[in-house]
Amino acid sequence: MRVRFSDAEEAFRCEVREFLEDYRELDGFFCQGQRWKQVRELFCAMGERGWLALAWPEEYGGLSRGPAYEYILWDEVAYARAARNPLSAGIVARSIIRYGSEEQKAKWLPPIAKGELHFSLAYSEPEAGSDLGSVRVRAERVGDNYAGDNSAGDNYVGDNYVVSGQKCWQSYAQDMDYLWLLVRTGSQESRGRGTTLLIADIHAPGVTVSPLPTLDGDQLNEVHLDAVKVPVENRVGPEDGAWTIMGEALADERHIQFPPGRVRRDLEEMIRWVGEAGLTGDPLVRRRLSELAVRVLEVEMYGLRVLDAMQRGAPAMVEAAANKVIHTVVCQEIARAVLDFGGPEALVDGGRPDLLWRQSMWETIGGGTSEIMRGVVARQGLGLGGRS
Repeated sequence: MRVRFSDAEEAFRCEVREFLEDYRELDGFFCQGQRWKQVRELFCAMGERGWLALAWPEEYGGLSRGPAYEYILWDEVAYARAARNPLSAGIVARSIIRYGSEEQKAKWLPPIAKGELHFSLAYSEPEAGSDLGSVRVRAERVGDNYAGDNSAGDNYVGDNYVVSGQKCWQSYAQDMDYLWLLVRTGSQESRGRGTTLLIADIHAPGVTVSPLPTLDGDQLNEVHLDAVKVPVENRVGPEDGAWTIMGEALADERHIQFPPGRVRRDLEEMIRWVGEAGLTGDPLVRRRLSELAVRVLEVEMYGLRVLDAMQRGAPAMVEAAANKVIHTVVCQEIARAVLDFGGPEALVDGGRPDLLWRQSMWETIGGGTSEIMRGVVARQGLGLGGRS
């Protein structure tokens, strides 16, 4: 496994660190919902440097850089606590590049690359969290010129999908411009084969966004769609073709989903807190810190395993699942250690130990629950449990 970066890649890391000096107090990684104006300004500044389109092909405004550059960028941004990588420049843009029409590419890609348009992922539903093949939000094709068999093509004036149903647990939807919306266009029994991807204006009539407060003081959201009209030209890829598109886009993102820089920073903040609390002389505390330092190195190696697989063109599904699990577990171990060391003082509402603990509790859900990820490792990595 390759564990060293080239001179050019390390030079890029230095460039990123220098750029982030102005954003180190932003804290948008944990509190984007409370810092969105500043986070959006950060993304625009990154867009000016072409960093939101690092790996895009040059013909679509990208820099055609390899995955190591993306890994370095978002690892440093996570370490700086500045922000999380935006969905728009990742899953959305890559899907449009791969499956979008030329008109869609011209419309959506330039403002995304500039950091001007942002999306919330509208996949999950109350009865379809990790099992997205069960989605029920329905999209019906309507329009005076629509024959029903699609024999005349899709370029109808006035044709729309009418979408109704409920999505939930959407990150940052309260601040976004559009929904990257997974809908059912086939029968319920068709599962993933009957799903379609649409781009829906989050401010369209019939869209209601309601907050779901989280333990760390931020929020997820539920989105109600009541006969929302989405133009046919906002469908990405073929009708009933979402499953393949989602799988390919997810594969593009595996090396930046859970950056180890976040976990390194957790440990450093905990060590600083221990020092301020006057606990560094305690041998039990020092031993626990040493053990956690080793665990953080494990997280970094798992992250590099994903990157290495991506660079070799391997699927990296098992590596990414294992990386997600250890990332989450070690975040919780660090937060728990602070509580063990500090007792009641570490539970002061609004303090950093309290925030890390609360945030680590729901980190297990984002990006696929840890239980699902363990199942991927067991079945596909270790060959346990039979076929699935």
